[in-house]
This record gives sequence, structure tokens and C-alpha cells, in this order.
Amino acid sequence: MAYYLVQGAYTAEAWKALVKKPHDRIEVVRTTLAKLGGRVEGAWFAFGEYDVVLVMNVPDNISAGAFALAVAAGGAFRTSKTTPLMSIADGIEAMKKAGTLDYRPPTA
Repeated sequence: MAYYLVQGAYTAEAWKALVKKPHDRIEVVRTTLAKLGGRVEGAWFAFGEYDVVLVMNVPDNISAGAFALAVAAGGAFRTSKTTPLMSIADGIEAMKKAGTLDYRPPTA
């Protein structure tokens, strides 16, 4: 299983519908992710560039991509962004592995 950060910005039409009839959309997201073998780890409204933020846990990149495509096809978001997440422990292992590599930039 892998973690992903999903950020989305609603269209004006979507906000209009939500303001007219406020409701919790997270159940729809939970159901969708369950069909992919995944789950919601947390979800929040946000201020700024993105209106909603979600941390999801899904089996693989294909599942993450399928979720992103389904959401985009729904039309409620003017933009969205999916970012793969790495645990701190995995990040430290990546740093250790990077330290064993002999990479030289083209300017060296």
C-alpha cells in the first residue's frame, strides 16, 4: 500500500451546489477508494490554492491514477494534484542509498 496526498480546487459550480446543500463528500470518496482496495487516511478543507486536501492509501500507482482520473472526469474540480508520499524511514533509506551512488552533474 502507498500513501498519496490529493489536493483539489472546486469549480464555482461545485461550490454553489455545496453552499446550497452542504454535505459531507468524504463518504463518496471512501466508497470509491474501497473499490480500488484503498482507504481515506484523512481529509480537510483548506484555504488558498486548493480547497480540499486528502491523504489516501491505495495499493499502487495504477489505483492512484484511476482515482485521479475518475475525480477529474466528474468535473467538480477545476484543478487537482496527486503527490506520492514517502515515510520518513523510507526517505532516510533513500538518502543512504543516494550516498552510495557516484552521480556527477553535467557541470562537474
